[in-house]
Amino acid sequence: MTGLKKNLDLSPKDKLSLIEKRNHDFSITRQAELLGIARSTIYYRPIVDPYDLTLMHLIDEKYTRTPFYGSRKMTASLKRDGYRVNRKRVQRLMRLIGIEAISPKPNLSRPHPGNRIYPYLLKGVDINHRNQVWGTDITYIRLDKGWLYLVAIMDWFSRYVLSWELSTTLEVDFCISALEKAFTVGIPEIFNSDQGSQFTSLAFVDTLDKHHVQISMDGRGRAMDNIFTERLWRSVKYEEVYLKDYIGVSDAKEGIGNYMIFYNHERPHQALNYKTPEELHFS
Repeated sequence: MTGLKKNLDLSPKDKLSLIEKRNHDFSITRQAELLGIARSTIYYRPIVDPYDLTLMHLIDEKYTRTPFYGSRKMTASLKRDGYRVNRKRVQRLMRLIGIEAISPKPNLSRPHPGNRIYPYLLKGVDINHRNQVWGTDITYIRLDKGWLYLVAIMDWFSRYVLSWELSTTLEVDFCISALEKAFTVGIPEIFNSDQGSQFTSLAFVDTLDKHHVQISMDGRGRAMDNIFTERLWRSVKYEEVYLKDYIGVSDAKEGIGNYMIFYNHERPHQALNYKTPEELHFS
């Protein structure tokens, strides 16, 4: 254990290299825990179909500009741009990316069977102090030959990003890791999310319950209920991700990590009277 702990200050790339050498008796899960990286990043493999990857990158960019596009409009837009694609393929790739159009609609994808859905608690609520409401969401991050998922937890009053994590899968563990990191900064009164299976899972809900946090969930097809995190994704992508060509996990983690520091500590927000999230959150 001591040998692994001495390597906590290594870069993400070097940490992965250390694990791959397997010159110790620790399990993969324990190694990832000791080195402070998500377990799923260890198993990263690029996707097989390069055309699917191209389409996914395009869908992500179009959705970031026009989040009201469903699969029909997305398919039509791709065809106008000269890409060979049908709606069935677009639907599959949108599910893989984890997006849907921002509009109410019936019979959408449901949370995992057995997971509990909570009511939306924030209608008409005046958000006027830090740690009153936190929100979370997951977005798609493109790589040169693959992709990652990014989860972030934000304080809605200050727009301060309390924590974030990257993962190669949509398993719940990276969301719980982000939540536990956020709890080292504070405890919210209300925690808001969508109805995705990660956030309705018993493990995630139990983590909130242990801290006596009220749980609020958006209505299905109403991503704009979580508008502050949606705006964060636009900023992350237009000001960082779309300007870079991440080669792999370590590049993405370094780039997004640097951007989150900039976002919290240097980037003034017009809605915050041109203060930074850090200035408002800790004032």
